[in-house]
Amino acid sequence: MNVVDRFPHDVTEDDRVEIPLSDGTCLAARIWRPVTAEPVPAVLEFIPYRQRDLTAVRDSIHHPYFAGHGFAGVRVDLRGSGDSEGVLTDEYLEQELCDAEEVLAFLAAQPWCSGRTGMMGISWGGFNALQVAARRPPGLGAIVTASSTDDRYADDVHYMGGCLLTDNLSWASTMFAYNSCPPDPETVGEKWREMWLERLRGSGLWLDEWLRHQRRDDYWRHGSVGEDYAAVACPVLAVSGWADGYSNSVFRLLAALDVPCRGLVGPWSHKYPHLGKPGPAVGFLQELVRWWDHWLRDGETGVMDEPALRIWMQETVPPSTAYEERPGRWVGEPSWPSPQVHAVRHPLGDNRIGRPGSPVGEDVPAELTVQSPLSVGQFAGKWCSYNAPPDLPYDQREEDGGSLVFDGDVLTERLEILGSPVAELEFAVDRPVAMVAARLSDVAPDGRATRISYGLLNLTHRDGHERPQMLVPGERYRADVTLNAMAQAVPPGHRLRLALSTSYWPLAWPPPEPVRLTVFPATSGLVLPIRPDPGSAELPVPPLGEPEGAPPLATHQVEPGRERWSVTRDLVGYESALEVVKDLGVVHFDDIDLDVARRTDERYSWVGDDFDSVRGETTWIMGFARGDWTAETVTRTVLTSTSTDFHLYAQLDAYEGAERVYAQSWRRSIPRDHV
Repeated sequence: MNVVDRFPHDVTEDDRVEIPLSDGTCLAARIWRPVTAEPVPAVLEFIPYRQRDLTAVRDSIHHPYFAGHGFAGVRVDLRGSGDSEGVLTDEYLEQELCDAEEVLAFLAAQPWCSGRTGMMGISWGGFNALQVAARRPPGLGAIVTASSTDDRYADDVHYMGGCLLTDNLSWASTMFAYNSCPPDPETVGEKWREMWLERLRGSGLWLDEWLRHQRRDDYWRHGSVGEDYAAVACPVLAVSGWADGYSNSVFRLLAALDVPCRGLVGPWSHKYPHLGKPGPAVGFLQELVRWWDHWLRDGETGVMDEPALRIWMQETVPPSTAYEERPGRWVGEPSWPSPQVHAVRHPLGDNRIGRPGSPVGEDVPAELTVQSPLSVGQFAGKWCSYNAPPDLPYDQREEDGGSLVFDGDVLTERLEILGSPVAELEFAVDRPVAMVAARLSDVAPDGRATRISYGLLNLTHRDGHERPQMLVPGERYRADVTLNAMAQAVPPGHRLRLALSTSYWPLAWPPPEPVRLTVFPATSGLVLPIRPDPGSAELPVPPLGEPEGAPPLATHQVEPGRERWSVTRDLVGYESALEVVKDLGVVHFDDIDLDVARRTDERYSWVGDDFDSVRGETTWIMGFARGDWTAETVTRTVLTSTSTDFHLYAQLDAYEGAERVYAQSWRRSIPRDHV
C-alpha cells in the first residue's frame, strides 16, 4: 500500500468524542475532519470491534484519508463495545439500528457537517449500513457495503443452504470473547470496572440464541434486506471477494435494488480491497472518495458512467491453502443479470458431465449412489477466508474419493464462467434428514483438482427454508443446489468436475445419521453461467489504481504470534481432528501505551464414521495491559450433538491482575429441527 501523508486538506482528529443517545447512553467515537471553513459530509462506520485498539490501525489508514479529501471520517463503537456504554446482546438488533439513526442525526447536526451523511463498513459495518439504508433516515445519501449479505439466514455465517455452519460456532465464539473485553480506564475513568462487569453479566451466550432458530423465521428476517429490496432508497456500492463468504449478495443486490447501484468483486478474502489478500489489492479508497464526492457533494466523478459490475476473472491456479496473488483480469458487465452471460445446461451421465444438448444415452445408469465418510470436508478450508492462511481449500482429490464424481470432457477451448452454477438433482435418500454438498473443481492435466465453487443444501429445505419437511426414505425428489457465485477461466487441456457428498465436516455440521444418497443421472444436470468472449464488445474497465492510505498508527510487536492449521488422524482409535491456532502475540499501541494480546484455538474432531462423535471446541484469550493495570478474559465454547439434540457448553472467566473477578458457565440442550 502506498502511504499518503499529504492531502488536499489538513486533518484534525477528535479521539474522545461522546455521542449522547436519547435513553442517556453515551457512545464512544473518533472523528477525523478536514481543516476547512466549509461544512462537509460525514461518513460513518459503526461496528463493535473497539476503535481505540483492535481496529485502530485499520481506521487510521482510511478515515484520515477521507478527511484529507474533504469528508469527516467517523468511527463509533456500538453500544456495549469498546468504550461505549451499555451492553451488546446480539447482532443487528432493533436497538443497534435505532442507535445508528441517532448517531447519523447527531453528526448531521454538527456545525462542521453539511447535513449529508453516508455509511460504510466491511462485514458487521456492511450489514448495518445496508440495514440502516432500508430505514431511510434523513440525510443518508449513499452507502458502501462490503462483505455483507441481504439474507441473514441462508447466505451468512449461520445456516448456508439451511445447513448449520461451524463458522456459526466460530463467529459466536469470537463475539463471546469480544463482548467480554473491558473499556479502557484511561478513556472512561473510574467507572470502567462497573461497565466491564455489566457487560460480563449481561451480554449472554449468542450461540444459544442462534441454535434456537434453525429455520428462516422472523428472527432472521429482521435485518435481511432481501425481504424488501424496495425499502432501500439511497445509492449502494456493494463489494466482496471470491475468497470471501459474501460474494453472492453483490449479484442479488445489483439485480434487485431499484436505486443507483454498483458492484465490485475481486480476488480478496474478508478484507477491504485496499488491504486485499490474495492480491492484487486495489486503490479502493480512491474509489470511495469518488463515490462519496458524487453522492454527498454532487461532484461529477463519472462513477455512474462505468460498468455496473466490475469483477476479477480468475485464471487457473493449482490447489493451495493460501495465495499471495490470483492471476486474472478485470472485466465489466453493463448490468446484472448480464446480457453477456448465458445459462448452459449439461446433462449428467455415467460419472460424466455431458455436452450441452446431448441426448441421454442408453449407457447412462439408472442410478448412482454415495454415502460419504465424515472425513470429506477436512480440506474444505473455512466457509469465509479471513486471510488467516492456510484457510483456503486444498487439493480436492482426497475429498473426491468419498464423493459421487462427474467429470467433463477435456476442454479444447478456453471456458469462462461468471455467476452461480446450479446442480439440478433428482434424488432419493435412506434417511429423513439429509444434506448434499456440491463442489465444482478445475481439474488440471496432472489430476490436481482446485475447487472453484461449492454449494450446500439441507434437503429437508428443498422447498424453502421457512417450513422444512422430512424426507421419505426411498421416495424420489427434485432439488436445485445453487453454488456460490464465481468468475473463473478454465483453459484448454483442463476439465470440470462436479462432486457430490452427503457430509462436508467440519465446514458444516453433519446430518443426524449417515445418509446414502441416490442420484438419477438421466434426469439430473449441471447448469453453468457461461460468459463467451465478447471480443470488441468487451466493456472497458477504468484502472482501479494502486492501493493508497493514510499513515497507519504506530504499533510494535512485543511478543511474536504464531499460526497453525493441522489435520490429524489416529489409525488406532480412528480419532481425527482439524486444529487451528491463531495467536497474534502481544502488540503495543504506541499512542495510548497499551499492550493487547489475542489468541484463539479451534478444534473440530470426530471418531471414524460415528456421527454422534463430532465436536467443535473454541478457546479465546484476550488481554490488555498498561503499567500495573492488566485485564484478561478466557472464553471457551464446546458444541456436540446426538441424533436428536445439540449440546452446548460454555464458560467465561475474567481477571483483573491475578484476581478472578467474574466467572459464569452455561450448559444447554437444544432439539435439532430438521438439521
